[in-house]
Amino acid sequence: MTDIIQILILGLALGGVIALMGSGLALVFGVMRIVNLAHPSLIIAGAYIAYWGAKLTGIDPIVMLPVAAAIMAGIGVLMYRLVFEREARNAKYSEMTVLLTFALAMIVEGVLGGLFTNTQRVTSPGYATDAFFLGDLFIPKGQLYAGLISLVIIGALSLFLKYSRLGYAIRATTQNREAAELLGVNVNLISVLAFAIGIGLAGAAGSLVSFVFSFFPAKHWEWIAMLMSVVVLGGMGSILGTVVAALLLSVIAAFVGTWVGATWSTMTFFLALFVILLIRPQGLFGEKPEMA
Repeated sequence: MTDIIQILILGLALGGVIALMGSGLALVFGVMRIVNLAHPSLIIAGAYIAYWGAKLTGIDPIVMLPVAAAIMAGIGVLMYRLVFEREARNAKYSEMTVLLTFALAMIVEGVLGGLFTNTQRVTSPGYATDAFFLGDLFIPKGQLYAGLISLVIIGALSLFLKYSRLGYAIRATTQNREAAELLGVNVNLISVLAFAIGIGLAGAAGSLVSFVFSFFPAKHWEWIAMLMSVVVLGGMGSILGTVVAALLLSVIAAFVGTWVGATWSTMTFFLALFVILLIRPQGLFGEKPEMA
């Protein structure tokens, strides 16, 4: 029984981080229907900001989190203006963004690889290798802090979307872009804002990832299926669904990794993506598409 509780704790702690990693991806798709395959590479860019902040100045990666989020949000504004804005009204916009963001992922990987090489790195604050002990159970401090901070950020995002005027506009745009525009919402401005928030969340996740996982520029290819699986399982565009799916799949992966083998742990996310697309493609919290 102790082993089961221990695995559950570790799975939930990592699930919080994965939820934050996927929440920006869900937000961007929900508002603009952008399938952002470059999102994991932007998370790694955020991890490098936190890493070099810690290495050069000794600033804790958690303290660097708002800095990484702000820098990546600014990059998000530039990316949207230069890459996505012009074709936003195209009927094939979502399909086009798959190719555009795939190319962006390659570009980001190349830039990061040229600047920092493909050496694996990890930020090493003292708590990253420490743990709380509760009898026979242990809770790694790094994973616990990262998981809790992730859930706090997602909670703050949810409150912002639910109660602020900008949040109303973002949710209106998510539900019906054309109707929101008819009601006076500046859809283009809201799209820029939502994209900036989504990429800012990638930067925030990167700060936490920097001491939870080792990373290098090409690492993002390992995370694409993982993030897509939690976003699809939760329901494309649903932040709540992304959180639930991330926690669920992380716990399942933790049990699979312990009882079957670490190699099969990652396969949990691939299999979940495959199964959900076959059985319930709209996900747990998504709406079933209407037949034409």
